[in-house]
This record gives sequence, C-alpha cells and structure tokens, in this order.
Amino acid sequence: MRVSREQMAENRRRILDEASRLFREKGFEAVTVAEVMKAAGLTHGGFYGHFGSKDDLVAQSLAHVLAQDTAGGDDLRAYLDAYLSPKHRDNAADGCPMAGLAADIRHQTAAARLAMTEGLRSQIDRIGEALPDMNVADRRRAAIGSWAAMVGAVILARAIDDAALSDEVLEQTRAWIDAGIGQASAS
Repeated sequence: MRVSREQMAENRRRILDEASRLFREKGFEAVTVAEVMKAAGLTHGGFYGHFGSKDDLVAQSLAHVLAQDTAGGDDLRAYLDAYLSPKHRDNAADGCPMAGLAADIRHQTAAARLAMTEGLRSQIDRIGEALPDMNVADRRRAAIGSWAAMVGAVILARAIDDAALSDEVLEQTRAWIDAGIGQASAS
C-alpha cells in the first residue's frame, strides 16, 4: 500500500519530534533507531525511507527542534522566568536542546554541529532583539552572555542532587541577567 505525500510528511514530522525528545531525554548514544521508530508509532523498516543513517536523523532532528524554538520574543523577562524555572529544569525531554545536548554535540557529525550552530545564532538574535535600547555591540554582548548564562544555569541545575542549590542557581542567574538588562536600559 502506497503512503500519500501528506502521510509521509506527517510520519517524518513524528519521527523528528520523537527523536528530538528522546535525544534530549537520554542523549544521542543512548537512543536507538528502533526506539525512535517505536515512539513515533512506526516500524523500524520505514526509517530508511526518511533518513540515510542515525547521524542523518541526529542532524535533522536538531534542525527540526531548533527551528521550532521561537522563544525569546519580545517579553524577555517572561522568557527568563520560564527558561530558568524548576519546570524547565525537570523536563529535559521537552526542554531546550542546547541545555540538553550541548555537551554531547561535539561528538556528532558536522551536519549536527551546523544545526546547533544555526540554532545558537538564531537564539542570540532573538534575545538581542528583545533587549532594551543599546548600541549594536553591547546588545550582541548582552545577548550572548545572557544566553550562555541561561543554558549554563540549566545544565548545572540539572547536574546536582541538592534541590535547594539547584533552585538557587536558577534564581540567581535570572536575577543576575535581570540586573544587567536593567542597568543597560538605564544607561
């Protein structure tokens, strides 16, 4: 039985959604193609109709999830509150791919690293656009520093077994970024 183009596109989207979720939850190496296909509700045999290899799936799932990540927007403080929250920290599978996969990406293909690079550029641009009025160089510096602090805070908050310290890392990073944004808009 032939599958329509629409169904093929829907199957591909489901595979990419499930792969990106599983990769963020478990890491690239711990996830198998069979596990991704099962999570997508498809048979393992259909995988190669969509992707050339697991490496291809890794790169394309990163590009897919990063393209969907339109966070940042105009309300930077609301985004900070959501990103630097216990809910985001505790939900790696549906959380930020940068925070979930940054440490592992260096072991992946050039295509996967390119997808992560493009996602990083996009996020820096989005944050920069949401920052208060400042010159271009200061805006870019603040956007890069804020994003690096946000991702780093989530990585650290997830890595430790002290709930109070984990919460404090998130809260203090948010306060530090807020203070920097406040100072920039006051000058």
